[in-house]
Formats: sequence, structure tokens, C-alpha cells
Amino acid sequence: MSVEIADQLRCHCPKCIDFHAHFLEREVFDEAHPHSVASCFGRNMFSPDLPAFQRMFHPEMQIEDMDARGIDVNILTSADVLQSRAYATPDDERRMTRKVNDECARWTSLHPTRFMGSAVLPLGEISMAIDELQWAKSAGFRVVQLPSNYRGDYLGHARFTDLLGAIHDLGLVIFMHPEGVTEMWYQDYAMWNSIGQSIEEVRLMSSMIYEGVMDSFPGLKIVISHGGGYMPHYMGRLDRNVTDKPYTTKNLSKKPSEYLRDFYYDSCVYDPRTLELLVERVGIDRIVMGGDYPVAALDPIDFIASTNLSQEDQGRIAGATAHDLLGLA
Repeated sequence: MSVEIADQLRCHCPKCIDFHAHFLEREVFDEAHPHSVASCFGRNMFSPDLPAFQRMFHPEMQIEDMDARGIDVNILTSADVLQSRAYATPDDERRMTRKVNDECARWTSLHPTRFMGSAVLPLGEISMAIDELQWAKSAGFRVVQLPSNYRGDYLGHARFTDLLGAIHDLGLVIFMHPEGVTEMWYQDYAMWNSIGQSIEEVRLMSSMIYEGVMDSFPGLKIVISHGGGYMPHYMGRLDRNVTDKPYTTKNLSKKPSEYLRDFYYDSCVYDPRTLELLVERVGIDRIVMGGDYPVAALDPIDFIASTNLSQEDQGRIAGATAHDLLGLA
């Protein structure tokens, strides 16, 4: 079904592009997984032999699923809820980061028409992160993947200013995906995944807005995973604080809700009505397709087609906006 829909949508987009497709690097996964939120820090380990995991280790398997779904291009994103390196020393983090980036580059080299890569960075030392960023740019990466926070510092924190400035100056696109809430309360009932990721996206966007990042770097291109979580749907209290608590606006040039259109969002919100409301809130031109492949069990094209959006708007989400955002010919 999705292949037929994709054929129809290509009238409105050059290619169907999934901005949220995960991969893994086996050695890094083995080393880092016991420290990850997804494994409850080693208490509930996942087997790499699981079918979904195999699709993150083998590009040919991923392409088979892309063909079945009508996806032309996957933007490869490291599954860092499973292989986060934030626990490591700066040197070990840099070593593992390069392994992840080399594996991503290998996939894109093998299948240059089917994959585009996103680079991860070693955030323990910002100078190392900027060095890796420069390497990624020279290697042809167009996207940089960042977490919502690093050891408790959200991306609006001053320690990330130079890095965000370098990303802005290089014209790269940020894909922001949380690495999971570390508080143990969220481990009950897998709430780190169900509500925790959406809360992390709220905290990330709030940090970027209130610390003045979006004003300091106008035009910074940042895609928020999972449709921005809860953030786009509950801005009234933030706007109220403009008059009720004016000291909160010291770094703002406009109301908090007016910053929503400074971000891009992927379509991975799991509920068609939520996606329709996101379009109403931020505009059709700020949304790219995200399938959270292969862990979401969600066909992103079928999901977009299940909404009441026009076919033209569905096509913009399926690929046209990502095509423009990435500067593809």
C-alpha cells in the first residue's frame, strides 16, 4: 500500500526521505549498551540478534524495507539510546564516535543513492567535537546528530555556544534525538521511552529558546525528533509568563510560542490527529518525515496518508521539505 501512496506523493516531492532511520556500529554497541538508558544501565540488556537490531547492523536489510515502504532515501541516525557514549572518558568517547561515523560513511559509500549520513560528536570536550565536526563536513556529511542534553547540560547551555556557532557557520542541519532520561523513575513501565523522550524534547527546546540560542544563531537548522514532543501543544503557559513573570524574557526577542517556527519537526508522533495539529501549529513547511526506523513499527508513508492533510501537504512532509532543508539538487 505504501509503495502506491509513495508513487502518488512523488508528484509533490522529488524523493521520499525518512529523516529518522537508525543504525548501529557493532563494536560500539557492545561496549556502550550496558551504559545505556534503554538497557536500564546494564540491568535489561537487549540481544543484538533481535530482528530490529539486525536491520540496524546491515544496510541491505534496511534497503529491502525501504523498497517495501516506498522510501527513496534514509537519513542515517545513530541509535544512541542503545549506544550512547556520554559515560566515557573524552578520549574513549572520541574513539567510539569516530567508529560510529566511519560506519555511517561506509553505508553511504556502499549505497550513495539510498542513504545520507548524520555525524555524531564527542561532546565531553568541545574542542574535540569541533574537530570531528570539521572532519564530518569535509567527509560530505550534511547532518549532525545531537542529544537533548549531555550529562545534564541541555543544548542551550553556554558550553555549547562555540559548537552551535560552528554548525551554524558550516550550514549543517542538526537532528536532535534524546538519548533517554537517566532518572530511574522513568524505567518503570518503560516510561523513559513513552513519555520521557517527549519530555526531553520539551526541555531541549526550552533551553534553546530561553538561553537565547535561537536569537544568537538566526537560521540555525534544527530538526526535533518525535514532532517536538509535548512542546508545540502547550505554549499558553509560556506565553503567559511574558507578562506574568517578565524576568523570564531576558534572552527573548518575541513570545516563546513564536519560536516554534524556528525549528523543524519530524512526523513521528504516532497519532494522525497529533500530526494534523502540529501542522496547524507550526506550518506544513516545518515538518519532515520521520519513521523512527526500525524500532517504531511505523510505516511513515502510510501514517502520513492516514491524516486528513491534502496530498500536496503529504508530499511536502514525505520529502519536499527535507529536500529543500538539505539543499539537495
